[in-house]
Amino acid sequence: MAKVIPFKAVRPTRDKVSLVASRSYQSYTQAELEARLDYNPFSFLHVVNPGYRYNKTISGKERYNLVKNRYLEFKEDSVFIQDKKPSYYVYKIVNREGYSFSGIIAATSAEDYEMDIIKKHEDTIEYREHIFKDYLKVVGFNAEPVLLTYPDNTVIDTIISNIQKDRAEFEFTTTYRDTHYLWLLNDKETVKIIQKEFETIETIYIADGHHRSASSYLLSKDLKTQNKNHTGNEPYNYFMSYLIPESHLKIHEFNRLVKDLNGLSKEAFLIRLDTKFRIENRGKELYKPNKKHHFCMYLDGEFYSLYLRKSNYSFHTSLDALDTQILYKTILEPLLGITDLRNDTRIDYSFGKNDLVNIKSKIDSGEFKVGFGLVPITINEMKAIANDGLTMPPKSTYIEPKLRSGVTIYEF
Repeated sequence: MAKVIPFKAVRPTRDKVSLVASRSYQSYTQAELEARLDYNPFSFLHVVNPGYRYNKTISGKERYNLVKNRYLEFKEDSVFIQDKKPSYYVYKIVNREGYSFSGIIAATSAEDYEMDIIKKHEDTIEYREHIFKDYLKVVGFNAEPVLLTYPDNTVIDTIISNIQKDRAEFEFTTTYRDTHYLWLLNDKETVKIIQKEFETIETIYIADGHHRSASSYLLSKDLKTQNKNHTGNEPYNYFMSYLIPESHLKIHEFNRLVKDLNGLSKEAFLIRLDTKFRIENRGKELYKPNKKHHFCMYLDGEFYSLYLRKSNYSFHTSLDALDTQILYKTILEPLLGITDLRNDTRIDYSFGKNDLVNIKSKIDSGEFKVGFGLVPITINEMKAIANDGLTMPPKSTYIEPKLRSGVTIYEF
């Protein structure tokens, strides 16, 4: 029984939303970041990079306080204005390839996260949870929704479809050539219907934003203990999420690149690999796997197909059947000596439509020694991992859609 409620978003004005909206600042190169900060005074990057004004890198509590100051300045200058009525925000993204995502931005319950109604499938790093919790506590807002997915629901889908017949409150296209649309939905009867439909859903799954979810939950616990008059209805009991039906979620694979063969010669590596996989040399052919438990490998200027020998591998759990786990247990850990997938500097991850070309280029240049290509994980695999209380290896999925920061803001 998921608790998903409307809220009063703080939003840019219609004429400035395209200037305000930004990607996560970690995704920009230094040159891109500087260009946007130099030439766009309305970019949300000014809020989250407050040291730019002083030409200085600022961190910790000092940075958090300055982020809050920049945010308040944007409100004082009427770049941001808070809605007067609680609303659901229907949000649609059409990417440059024509793929469309539609869902609802709303406030979701920290208690649901605690009670496992909102399920996770990825491990979080504790110190990162606490750093972001401290950040949220100081700045008092969240500007990037957690991406959640729910089973397709005809009633909610119909409401989303009907409102999209009206003119959007926001419509803007990014330099990535993705077009974003936003509609406000605050009719009382429709709000009640949406809220009741979500209450019939037993489980919602985190698609992207595990650390943000965990940090928001920790924040709610902190503020609850500090508030003697806590009722459970305070804004800090919720966090902002973008909820989309499972059929709209797009999952891409994350491929793997490794810098060396862990002291093995090419021949010795292939011989040891043969115990777990049937190997076929594809030569210069740009081979891409298309089935579960099939992998591609690029080594020494040639592509190989790797087919798992199932007689030599045991499937006991949903995690055992996951291709990223299979690759880890059969190659990365035992042969290449990579035990820490998050922190080992010998491994890197990449994704993309033409990613095998990228893998080939990086290996041919000598930057890496071997690369592995996988097929994307399915939504059912992701749900099975979450339902079993297990977690995927890091970088198992690259999930779309990717939202922009600063389009809707949730204040605690």
